[in-house]
Amino acid sequence: MGHPFCAYRIALAAVVAVVMLGQSKPWTPPRTPDGHPDLQGIWTNATLTPLERPAEFRDKPALSEQDAAAYEKQFLQAQNRDRRDGGAEADVGRAYNELFFDRGTKLAHIGNSIRTSLIVDPPDGRVPALTPEAQKRAADARAEARLHPADGPEDRSLQERCLFWQSDGPPMLPFAYNNYYQIVQTSGFMTILVEMAHEARIIPLDGRPHPDSKIRQWTGDSRGHWEGDTLVVDSTNFTGKTRFRGSGENLHVIERFTRVAPDTILYRFTIDDPATFTKPWSGEIPLVAAAGPIYEYACHEGNYALRDILAGARAEEKKK
Repeated sequence: MGHPFCAYRIALAAVVAVVMLGQSKPWTPPRTPDGHPDLQGIWTNATLTPLERPAEFRDKPALSEQDAAAYEKQFLQAQNRDRRDGGAEADVGRAYNELFFDRGTKLAHIGNSIRTSLIVDPPDGRVPALTPEAQKRAADARAEARLHPADGPEDRSLQERCLFWQSDGPPMLPFAYNNYYQIVQTSGFMTILVEMAHEARIIPLDGRPHPDSKIRQWTGDSRGHWEGDTLVVDSTNFTGKTRFRGSGENLHVIERFTRVAPDTILYRFTIDDPATFTKPWSGEIPLVAAAGPIYEYACHEGNYALRDILAGARAEEKKK
């Protein structure tokens, strides 16, 4: 028999080896020549997780693997545009075939958590209440739309006119399709090419200030800076026509891009608009690496459908 002490040492070494094999080194993101994390590539934020938490998950910010799988299966079956049940009206209402959709097949996974809402603050996963000012603004907009629904193309939504989609950002929220984003990064700028409506956000990183408040844009004005390994993008100077969730021209959006794995950027956003929301709110979305490429997006509604919309409105007016 060997010496008991030798046996102890062998056993201890085996335990240490197992523990060391189970430990992984902290992941270090690749760097650009200027030393910052490399965020470049094509990414998708497609997910089944809604912006706001559904009532059925009121007290569940996260789901187990089993519950998530059941919800995903049920959701995809219910939303399948290739179904033919429900009669002719339901069939027409489903419009495009399932082929045209790219909403993803999974709920958002962030770390070990399977999220039931993209909103993480407030804790209930819901957009905070609108202020009285914002409620009046929304009521006035609805009244104006009823009075002048289609006097001219300017009366129709920015989406119908193929001018702006909320997925263009900020914030960059997933849509039913066209959820790809291509990031190109240099020492002085970051450009985000958005698949939806082929929008390109050009974000200076050189410390320049926002322009004068008189200059307003649909996607606002974005300025970025690094805080450690996180790129922080500050956006102001929005136009009141964007109306993100009822927002006004003083909308302020802060975005944070942190590459947390070879195939994942954790995208965080905070909405701050005291004239619209009773308190700020924040969300998180994983941007997952995608093979690409991004194809050109052509919004045909701007070519001919808008003419048909206005013609239909004229026909309705003649009936009155």
